[in-house]
Amino acid sequence: MLRDVERLRRQRSDDALCEAKAAGGGLPKDIWETVSAFANTRGGRILLGVSEAGGFVPAEGFDPQRVIDQFVSGMGDGGQPPQLTNPPVYRIERAELEGRPVVAVDIAENDLGRKPCWRTAQGIEKGSYKRVDDKDLHLSSAEIYEMRHAMTQSSVDLSAVPRASLKDLDESQLHALLQRRASSVALRGAVDHEERLRRLNILTEDGAVTLAGLLSLGVFPQQFFPRLLVDVTVHPGLAKATGGGRVRFSDRQQCEGALPEVVQTAVAATARHLQRYATVEGSGRTEHLEIPEDVLREAIANAVVHREYADLFQGEPVTVDVYPDRVEIASPGGLWGGKTKDNLDDGRSMCRNRVLMQMLQHVPHHEAAGFTVEGQGGGVRMMMNQMTAHALEGPEFTVHPDQVVVTLRRHGVEIPALRQWLQSLSSETLTEQEEAILLIARRNGGVTVPGLRQSLGADSDVLRMVLDGLASKGLMRETGTDSYALWAEEQGLTDAERAVVDALASGHAQELSVHDIARATGRAVTSLRPVLRGLVERGVVVATAPPTSRNRRYVLPDG
Repeated sequence: MLRDVERLRRQRSDDALCEAKAAGGGLPKDIWETVSAFANTRGGRILLGVSEAGGFVPAEGFDPQRVIDQFVSGMGDGGQPPQLTNPPVYRIERAELEGRPVVAVDIAENDLGRKPCWRTAQGIEKGSYKRVDDKDLHLSSAEIYEMRHAMTQSSVDLSAVPRASLKDLDESQLHALLQRRASSVALRGAVDHEERLRRLNILTEDGAVTLAGLLSLGVFPQQFFPRLLVDVTVHPGLAKATGGGRVRFSDRQQCEGALPEVVQTAVAATARHLQRYATVEGSGRTEHLEIPEDVLREAIANAVVHREYADLFQGEPVTVDVYPDRVEIASPGGLWGGKTKDNLDDGRSMCRNRVLMQMLQHVPHHEAAGFTVEGQGGGVRMMMNQMTAHALEGPEFTVHPDQVVVTLRRHGVEIPALRQWLQSLSSETLTEQEEAILLIARRNGGVTVPGLRQSLGADSDVLRMVLDGLASKGLMRETGTDSYALWAEEQGLTDAERAVVDALASGHAQELSVHDIARATGRAVTSLRPVLRGLVERGVVVATAPPTSRNRRYVLPDG
């Protein structure tokens, strides 16, 4: 608790994880807004008896027993009806601050099935809150909808589209789908054309075109849903321009048509604004996109198939924003079916739009081989491995109740420098695999066989042969069992480690979160976590809490 008070004093305000309330006259009425906000966001701590107005000092007139009794009663544990619907788990701890009594109340984040938590008297629309920095803000209608349906299978993709008919479907794509599914169990015994379409959920039982059918096979679905498209925008700066005479964007394309065509067009529109480089394999020359095309396609396809299609969201497109240093793909709607930021790569395929997913697994791309989605749950892992294999930072996932954003970092202007660096290492031609290993070692300060096996998907024995070859060329050196470093690297801190240490040193003994360090270094949170783990293990950096704690901070050791 004392660490919390010290942090609040340094920053002179509450924050996303801690709220101080004086409570000198008893339990404040607005405490239930804070409890709701913490329960609906990431949890947090409320410090009662601590006055923000006085500089986070003990509050005058604070009666801890009275306030505890009022809080427990308000949570419904004192025989009275609770102030909240879906109240969270909580823990109360008495403490002292400068010799005066205070009370710390830890609020746990609610499970998905118990969100939102809201003030009962205000109703769900007006009484549901979220925590944004030091503020308790009302949840939007869209956020409330997503929380309430986060564990409920959607049937929107099975709904009938008013005014749409079979003439609005692409005959060639429909024919290709029926041919592909001709011998399937789904069409067994169906001899009538419309019966086949009903079996495949292209038509409802009443003969109306379904949303899934229109989006997968339609000639122009945007005639009925103008904003169900992918909007690709290229920005000249590192953030969206907000006016004031600046160029707002340098290029923009709204990708329309059925979803297979939309995805293909969006990938091509994005790729036009990315850099390319070439590698030599044997006697052949291969061109590469700075962000692998398979990764772009997977991210955009995921966005369109996993997005929310309920009425509240039909006015929002999937957006792809291309910046000089990154590409951001934003999908309307939150995560579904128990998926969280922490388990996205667990290999389980969970989709709220199961009929749409099933259909897109069998509808081919327009003018391209393959299908829009694979539906096996391996897409996120593939993206991570592909990015690592190309010496790029892994994809970052920013999850909101009503939106998911995937950020893919670019090499951008670094590509010429990286190619020049690789060419400076050896006069011999390097294979693509050798180049990937060297670039990963340059970024991470070294490589291991298990790490490369996971990143590159290659056999361990093959990787050992490649690493031995690089060692024999004088490019790498063995530093331990199955571990290697660049031969020219000194036995000190890597560039990434040095950046972290410098950020902590400039903090003047202040504890920094991984997000603070990311802002200070300009590096991605996902790339910093293994760096910090290694620094902590070696004693270079001290962690203030266990790895699973949301309150984990980092600081340099004393002396």
